[in-house]
Amino acid sequence: MTFGEKVIEFYEQLNPPPKLPQKVETLFPFKEENVMEAVRIYNHKYFNDTNRRTFLIGINPGRLGSGTTGIPFTDPIRLKSELDIDNSFDPKQELSSNFIYQMIAAAGGPEKFYANNYFTSVSPLGFVMDGKNLNYYDIKDLEEALEPYIVNEMKKQLQFGARPIAYSLGMGKNIAYLKKLNAKHHFFESIEPLPHPRWVMQYRLKRIQEFIDLYISKLSS
Repeated sequence: MTFGEKVIEFYEQLNPPPKLPQKVETLFPFKEENVMEAVRIYNHKYFNDTNRRTFLIGINPGRLGSGTTGIPFTDPIRLKSELDIDNSFDPKQELSSNFIYQMIAAAGGPEKFYANNYFTSVSPLGFVMDGKNLNYYDIKDLEEALEPYIVNEMKKQLQFGARPIAYSLGMGKNIAYLKKLNAKHHFFESIEPLPHPRWVMQYRLKRIQEFIDLYISKLSS
């Protein structure tokens, strides 16, 4: 199986985590055929080989990005404009996706970038509460309930072909949690932090080129 075929199989077999705290809902787009069609096209297009890749690990999917499209850090707008994948999703923008695809363009474009890198998240599914995005670490009971699920799904993804050095997209709670898990389960030789794309877009937009260059420098090394 190619890297991409393994990813497709992973999402075809993915189930929501059980026993979440009250009022927490799971974003589960993969039950929709139009989402799985986009996932299949994307993975056949960019991961049609058996090469290992560097894992870039976000927090968890958001409503306007992969919580809609099923493709990490890819909103419906970028799915069409940057990846040339037609879709019928509501064309809303996600800030993280905006940064990521500016960075990918600067790195040489999707074909070159995805030949070496794979986006995922600590949790492959996202969460909402009261209609708003929820990070896995925002509620302690949620974080604790998710840990077995997170560990199990990460181990499955490592079988795709992971390089020994991974990157956390998030320099605060996300990297701290990943380092704690990695110390227990030895997913990677090391996990290094990169600033989260949303943080760059919200708080450091005037310095965006600096952070694009940082990503490219880290990933090229």
